[in-house]
Amino acid sequence: MPRWIYTALLNLLVPFALFKLWWRARKQPEYLQHIPERFGIYRMPEPERPVIWLHAVSVGETRAAAPLVEHFLQHYPDHSILLTHATPTGRATGVQLFGDRVLRAYLPYDLPEAMQHFLDFFQPRIGLLLETELWFNLVEACARRKTPLLLINARLSEKSARGYARLGRLTRQSLQNLAAIVAQTEADAMRFRALGAREVSVAGNLKFDVLPPPDVAMKGEVLRASLGLTRPVFLAASTREGEEALILDVVLSTPVAGLLTVIVPRHPQRFDEVASLLQKREIPYVRRSSHVAVPADCQVVLGDSMGEMYAYYAACDVAFIGGSLVPCGGQNLIEACAMGRPVLIGPHTWNFSEITQSSIVAGAARCVQDASGLQHEVQQLLADPAARASMSASALAFCRGQGGAVERIMQLIVPLLPAAT
Repeated sequence: MPRWIYTALLNLLVPFALFKLWWRARKQPEYLQHIPERFGIYRMPEPERPVIWLHAVSVGETRAAAPLVEHFLQHYPDHSILLTHATPTGRATGVQLFGDRVLRAYLPYDLPEAMQHFLDFFQPRIGLLLETELWFNLVEACARRKTPLLLINARLSEKSARGYARLGRLTRQSLQNLAAIVAQTEADAMRFRALGAREVSVAGNLKFDVLPPPDVAMKGEVLRASLGLTRPVFLAASTREGEEALILDVVLSTPVAGLLTVIVPRHPQRFDEVASLLQKREIPYVRRSSHVAVPADCQVVLGDSMGEMYAYYAACDVAFIGGSLVPCGGQNLIEACAMGRPVLIGPHTWNFSEITQSSIVAGAARCVQDASGLQHEVQQLLADPAARASMSASALAFCRGQGGAVERIMQLIVPLLPAAT
């Protein structure tokens, strides 16, 4: 596909993009904030210091970027750190993690004029795109300006690779215009090379370098006390549409005395939807946002709070990672492993296939094929403290052995920046 056709199609899609913002704003009004930024128009003072720019689409990428952001803040105090996002939840996570220590904005839609405005306004010395953010007009604009642009913590599933391959020369030229690609795994690197990328290396996953908050143990104890110290607690984390119903079907019939299930939907805009499901089924539940002690007859806690995932993991006995019982590709299990929790995950894990498989081999996680398999494993693990302890130890050892991505990535970035102070 020639780039001009790609650009023409994007221009045609602008009305639909605006409609999508409005549609999402029905459940999450923040989508209607800062709309000019999505077209490269920024109503803030221009940066007075050189800019190091990182693009983190949403919550997961923003949290993954944290070790790098902290490194830049410490070692490049004469620079401004710009963090761009595509979602309000990603932006809110940036506020929570970094406050006013960084600049923040939305990255524009990949229209040539919008990207030119973005680069003119911030004039970044370097750009770091996290995971799988390949925007063809942005890459072209940075190449013309000789602004180094790197794809870091990069992952590429077989499905995504097939999609990019269909774009042929457009994908190949964009990959070759990047200053470097730093992949999470050798399998990811091989898929990038197969698409025509040249400067590809492997550094591991940044998320293994993300340390749990220092107060997470205390917060986990407080949360567990509100859930019930003597009740077994099963956590279904980052669940996706259709998954909560499957989980409820099995866990509520699991013969474990006093079992409490905590469900944390992946997207905040679905909190009310899951609450309606619980009400429809007449399941006794409380919302975490109510901050009340959980009654003895309560069967489900709806995790409708933000920024507490580590605390949820710390407070549970067994954790299931969502997006994997339904064909959504799974979610990252690193946070659960970092908290030393036994992990269960469904069969649909193509977004994190290597990490998932490695964790299973390490004894930190178990894969279930369906909802009945999930029920069996939950029942078995809650009845076997020794098995839980073994998986917990394996999870912590697994995380300790996978760190160091920040250091390896910085070895590539440092030559492209002025000397650190």
